[in-house]
Amino acid sequence: MDDGKPTGPKAKWWSRPSAEGAIPQGPGVPPTRSDEVTAQLPPVADEPSAMADAAPAPVDAASVPADPAPATVDPAPATVDPAPVPTDSAPAPVDAVPVSQARPQPLHEPDAYSTPPYGGPGPWALAPPVQRPTPAHGTPMPPPAHQAPPQVQIPQQPHHQPLPMSQPMPMPQPLPPPSQAQAPGGPESSQWLRYDPWNAPGQQPLTQYGEPRKRRGRRAGLVAAGALALAACVLGGAVGAYIERNGGFTSVELPQADAEAGGRAPDSVAGIAASALPSVVTLHVSGSGEQGTGTGFVLDREGHILTNNHVVQPASSSGEISVTFSGGQTARAKLVGKDSGYDLAVVKVTGVSGLKPLPLGNSDSVQVGDPVVAIGAPFDLSNTVTSGIISAKQRPITAGGEKGDGSDVSYVDALQTDAPINPGNSGGPLVDTRARVIGINSAIRAADSGTGLSGGQSGSIGLGFAIPINQGKRVAEELINTGKATHPVIGVSLDMEYAGDGARVGDKAADGGPAVTAGGPGAKAGIKPGDVITEVDGRRVHSGEELIVKIRAHRPGDRLELTLARGGKERTMKLTLGSADGT
Repeated sequence: MDDGKPTGPKAKWWSRPSAEGAIPQGPGVPPTRSDEVTAQLPPVADEPSAMADAAPAPVDAASVPADPAPATVDPAPATVDPAPVPTDSAPAPVDAVPVSQARPQPLHEPDAYSTPPYGGPGPWALAPPVQRPTPAHGTPMPPPAHQAPPQVQIPQQPHHQPLPMSQPMPMPQPLPPPSQAQAPGGPESSQWLRYDPWNAPGQQPLTQYGEPRKRRGRRAGLVAAGALALAACVLGGAVGAYIERNGGFTSVELPQADAEAGGRAPDSVAGIAASALPSVVTLHVSGSGEQGTGTGFVLDREGHILTNNHVVQPASSSGEISVTFSGGQTARAKLVGKDSGYDLAVVKVTGVSGLKPLPLGNSDSVQVGDPVVAIGAPFDLSNTVTSGIISAKQRPITAGGEKGDGSDVSYVDALQTDAPINPGNSGGPLVDTRARVIGINSAIRAADSGTGLSGGQSGSIGLGFAIPINQGKRVAEELINTGKATHPVIGVSLDMEYAGDGARVGDKAADGGPAVTAGGPGAKAGIKPGDVITEVDGRRVHSGEELIVKIRAHRPGDRLELTLARGGKERTMKLTLGSADGT
């Protein structure tokens, strides 16, 4: 053989020589350990290429001593000849025994350094599936440029001749798509994409599932999501507008108490009103260029109705009177009788059936503080009910006097109430808790006017006055029976200009006659002109009007006790009331 040329079969490029003389040695070079030789070699750029090019140099088996002594190794690194190795050279045979005569042996002897394939996976093992971590939503993530590519799968093939350094290493073919790749030892798997370390970075993007991401599908998904969001906004705006305009999808139903029975306690305001209203009427009067509205109540089933004189005053000669009942029925009425001194009048309706008389109470039994209810038509508002109490009794009030001669002046010993009374309430009933009439509403004290039976237009201020029903009953009976009412008198003329305390008897009458009527009740009792009457039945009298009110609160024929002052001394005398026709 020629020195320096390889003889024998060619060595496999992935084989590693054993520790016993498989290391190539040149002539005159002492034996060296494999790791020392490796340390003296210069670094190479590509490991597979270096392994392919580092074929063992040809050695002569006879030149290697049987037991070489350790040689001294020069610490300076040896220089390797970069000249290419001829491709037609072959390495020396490793084993001189023929293959046909030896028993089967493993490819390599046991390796104490755990060199592949027995110590661990080698470059000929199947590369494990590679999947680089990706961000959320499958964004492609190429492998970093500085990271060494993983080992590729190299199937076992017949031994290839190492390529010379001058020829470029052919690039491995890219792996088939995931749908065609075969997992080691198993069926076809599309989940894993095998990574090619020799491919350009970013050329094989990995998704979350190990497959290339389809960018067109992503754009379509984004477009669909945008359209869905737009539709949701439009629908939400329409729903919000509907809710704002209609207050919701359903109608609002507020909670409400169940219907209750209509009955009320008889002594309650509602019970009193329910019992008294059917007997109360509203009067509309017109005549002599005047008209007015007032209230009345039914006295009997014949159709007699009691009201105030100032209510029917416009129809005294040739006027008309219309009566409207609480149920809405209307009828014509005619005047039966009236009396200006008591401010009372009676009218009568005909052709009306089902009349309900309102029961009469006793005004003498009324106490201050008793609850009362006033019913009327204030300002033509019919069937109006107000409530209050009796504020006072025996309030002397006077009203009228428009004629100037005193013939139309009314004197009333009234009941005072705080039940609201307004213009239009005149003639209406003031009832107690048993719906019995105890007074006839006649006058109010207005803020812009004095006391009057016609009332003040400013409305109620809580000072209302009613004629006691005991006086009204007597007058009504006289008006129904005779058409006229009688007044109790004492037969004296009073000095209405007297400013002192009490009622002073005048010096002469208004017509110039004597102040004390001869043969009258006063003359019989011994009253003289100039006497000052201070008490009536023990009740103090402060003026002439008050004396008249006290006397008219009685009936003709009643016996009274008078206290008077004469010459600085008080005297007491008794008399029987006389009678005079009213107007």
